[in-house]
This record gives sequence, C-alpha cells and structure tokens, in this order.
Amino acid sequence: MRVAVAEGDGIGHEVIPVAKRALEVLRPDIEFFPVEVGYGRWERTGQAITDDELREFASADAILFGAVTTPPSPDYRSVIVRIRKELDLYANLRPVWGNGFDIKIVRENTEGLYSGVEKIEHDSACTVRCITRRGSERIARFACGLAQKRAGITIGHKANVLKSDVFFREICIAEAAAAGVAWKECYIDALCLDILQHPERYDVIVTTNMFGDILSDVAAYLVGGLGLLPSGNIGDRHALFEPVHGSAPDIAGKNLANPIAALRSAAMLLEHRANDPEAADKIEKAINAVRARGVMTRDLGGNHGTVEFGNEVIRELESMIRN
Repeated sequence: MRVAVAEGDGIGHEVIPVAKRALEVLRPDIEFFPVEVGYGRWERTGQAITDDELREFASADAILFGAVTTPPSPDYRSVIVRIRKELDLYANLRPVWGNGFDIKIVRENTEGLYSGVEKIEHDSACTVRCITRRGSERIARFACGLAQKRAGITIGHKANVLKSDVFFREICIAEAAAAGVAWKECYIDALCLDILQHPERYDVIVTTNMFGDILSDVAAYLVGGLGLLPSGNIGDRHALFEPVHGSAPDIAGKNLANPIAALRSAAMLLEHRANDPEAADKIEKAINAVRARGVMTRDLGGNHGTVEFGNEVIRELESMIRN
C-alpha cells in the first residue's frame, strides 16, 4: 500500500509526523512518499499545487493530509478544494462521537458554494451555488449506505429559503426511500443548535458542502474542540484523510497542537482504505489510554506538548504490538 503524505502548512508539520509514526508502527508494510503543497510553497515558488502533485496524489492508495493555509486573496485558490474536485472526493465523512452519541456527518464535497464559480468586480462579488442531480444523488446514496445498519438519516438543508436546497432535499428523500432508510429533516440553522443540545437525536446527517463544513465545526464543541476530530474525503477511486482543524498559524511551531485529530485521521485511513479496522481500533485505544493517565495537550487542560503526547501514544502502540 502506497500512502502520499502532505503535511501542508502550520501545525500540519507537527501533527502529521505523529500520525505517520503511528501508521509505521501498526503497518510497517506501508510505503510512504512526501508531497509538498500549500501556502508556504506558494510563497516560495508562486504555485501552491501543480498538476504534478495531483498526479502523485492520484497514484497513491490513500493520502494522509495535514492542513493548508488559505489566505483571503482573490489570487489564491484553495489547495484542498482543488484536490477534492480534481480527484472527485465527493463524500466528506466527519464522525463525531462521545458519551451517548455517535454521529456521522456526511458533507457533499465537490459543489455548492465551494464550486469555485465566482466573479469579483469593482462594486460586487458573486459566488454561484451549484447543486447538481448527480452530486446530490451520490452523496445521498453514500449517507444511506452508512445508515443501513443505523437509525436513519437527517437531511440538513435550508429549503425554506434556497430553491437549490428544495432540489437537494427532494433527491435525498427519494434516495432514502429507494434504499429503505428512515429519514427526517431539519433546517440547518436549527440543526446547528439542536445538535449541541440533543446530540443523541442524530445518527447520519447528510447536507451540502458549506453547511456540512460549518455543522461539523459546531459539533466539535461536543467533544472538546477541533483538535480531536478526523475526516475522510472519499471518492470512488481515491481517498484523502485529514484533521478537521486548520493550519493554526498562531500556534504553529510552538509544540502546542493537539495531534489526536491527525491520529484519528490515520485510523480512518486504516479502516476505509487498508481494510484494517483492528489496527484503527488500536490507535483509538492508545489515545484513550494516554489520556486516562492524565497526559493531555493544553487545549484539553493538560500541560503536554505535541511531541510529548505523540511519543506517549507511540509507546502505547508499540506496547500493544509486543503484547
């Protein structure tokens, strides 16, 4: 198995090496190769990503991705958005779990307000929200596939205002009916509140691109922050796994970043691309064992750094392998 490793920018350079070490311990058969993309490269070369890097990503069996800085500039195109579109990683799976709840947020990943159809003029700026039948059908089918052995899906939308969401909603309902999956619906603004007040009400949630981006960040509050949540960008041929958090330039290089989201992203890679749920489970058990000993980064109330926490997890994994 060949895995492309792109640390990206900021804290990606600190958390991804921890995740890579975990994979090396659990699966020494994996071949890793680095791919440089991101804002740092753009500053140095004028290109954040080229067709060459896209070909390298496409050649991999899976991609372990850090985080990239995207400045608010009209001249800079988001690296991760381009990768998602070029590799057709249409399903963004963001799990959130804790005491009494286990939620799978399924976000359409290639269209909507992140389609890249935009125009900036002197007195106006316009971003087109593209919602297609093909895109809606396949993300609804992906969500329904996850829900087959679960309680059902919740469709998050704003169909009371957006006609494009009327379209999306109707397609999701039709796909749920065809799959024999129970469905319910909720306006996305109300959902952002209710998921915090009553997370146990939700199972698989399917929604559009930007709504899913916002909802999953909101849901991070349930577990202690963005430093804990992984994600998988999944297509029919390719898959990329990355922490939900960004590049966090304010703490980059200070040994403060929490590597749990990156470690859990590595676990998702093992489960979804290496077909190795047992190894994936070891990562989660190692994280829990280390936290139970009081070893935590500062965002969780501890005083350990990225390196120290990562070393403890690696030692725990090595102990599991020996025993």
